Amino acid sequence: MRPALVGGFENTAPGAASDGVLEPSLDVTKRLGPNLTAGLTVNTDFAETEVDTRQTNLTRFPLFFPEKRTFFLQGADIFQFGTGLGDGLVPFFTRRIGLVGGQGIPILAGLETTGRAAATSLAALVVRTRDEPGLAAAETMGGLRLQHNVLAESSVGMLATFGDPLGRQGSWQLGADFRYQTSRFRGSKNSIVGVWGLATGRDDLAGARERTAFGFKVDYPNDLWDCYALYRRVGDGFDPSLGFVARPGVNSYEAGCEFSPRPKHSFIRQFFYEFYPTLVTDLGGRWESYRVFTAPVNWRLESGDRVELNVVPVGERLARPFEIADGAVIPEGSYDWRRYRLEFEAAAKRKLSGQATWWFGGFYGGTLHQVELEASWTPSPLITFLLNAEHDIGRLPEGDFDVTLVGTRIRLNLSPDLQLNSFLQYDTDSRTFGTNTRLRWTFHPRGDVFLIYNHNLRELADRWRRDSNELLVKLQYTLRR
Repeated sequence: MRPALVGGFENTAPGAASDGVLEPSLDVTKRLGPNLTAGLTVNTDFAETEVDTRQTNLTRFPLFFPEKRTFFLQGADIFQFGTGLGDGLVPFFTRRIGLVGGQGIPILAGLETTGRAAATSLAALVVRTRDEPGLAAAETMGGLRLQHNVLAESSVGMLATFGDPLGRQGSWQLGADFRYQTSRFRGSKNSIVGVWGLATGRDDLAGARERTAFGFKVDYPNDLWDCYALYRRVGDGFDPSLGFVARPGVNSYEAGCEFSPRPKHSFIRQFFYEFYPTLVTDLGGRWESYRVFTAPVNWRLESGDRVELNVVPVGERLARPFEIADGAVIPEGSYDWRRYRLEFEAAAKRKLSGQATWWFGGFYGGTLHQVELEASWTPSPLITFLLNAEHDIGRLPEGDFDVTLVGTRIRLNLSPDLQLNSFLQYDTDSRTFGTNTRLRWTFHPRGDVFLIYNHNLRELADRWRRDSNELLVKLQYTLRR
């Protein structure tokens, strides 16, 4: 049992009064078997969870943000469904629970069972959220995932979810998947064939044409040759309440091959020649997008460094206009252009490592330059600095735009029992500078104290104003028997 108490204050808007916070919470874990555990959470608290990393969106599709909350990360690997779905289609997306429109919804209680028993993997989750006036009513939601090992290395499974974070009635989802895998293809090669299917329902989807999604993937993941082909069909009415679907109403065809030889007596450790074409059509077969990613140069050097050059033809057919930036609306029509990328990656063994990327070339009838930087500097074992930055320069007939995003993490290990993490972010789109600082002191092998401070500043009329801030202290202690 791990009881916890969170106290402090929060100020959620400029000019608003500060509100006091004092909330208890409880997490209980019980081992049901050698590899099977059950967990109960009451009045769940996520105070020490790191904030999301900001992203720049230059597409007409929603962005994907990964789950970071500890309670929902337990058993996340078992909840993974299907083969070849990617981040654009996640049947059970736990960020739908306890979050609505980016706002937190208090969780009254949750029960989770995860683990493995003999040849079967199990993950079951049910959560009850509180009523949040003006945002969402109280709701019970959950999911069940079963996966059973068959043959020598393969598996068959099912997924079921229920509930809706907005309280829409009749919400459900059912799915089944099969994965055939062998490491003895053609003697000693790996081979994977996966098929999956999903169906969903909700009262407000009754008139939708297709509320299903299905697909398959054939994969040959080996050292010298790594090739695959996949197909996905996502219905126009496939909208699972607890899932993430970036692009409904499409057929997606993908293929790819990577040839990775290792030359002898050279400063190059390994070549990676890559070719990955993608085509997306509507349900009637009319093309909507295509992309052909090629890597004529991708060399891993003996030093551990890497250099890469990419050429990427791209096409988009817009059925309706969309606003890519303030005042820049791209009209409907068909567009074709070519993108290029230069990238250098410094080996992780260095005190200063990371990668620098430059995308350039055409973009919707104009041009787009994107400079991206990821760096890690460890001047001593006690401290690490991490940097991620992106600068986009778009020049389009419909308007120009410049977007900058910078994020810096500082990790300070003062001692084995005392760590400080600080995450600072700024972007010119929201014109907001935010900090998320977390201090953790392990005062006892069973006890921790967290000090969390969040502060956001917004640039308005050439002046910086406080947007919101929050100071919390969390005490937790574990009791075992």
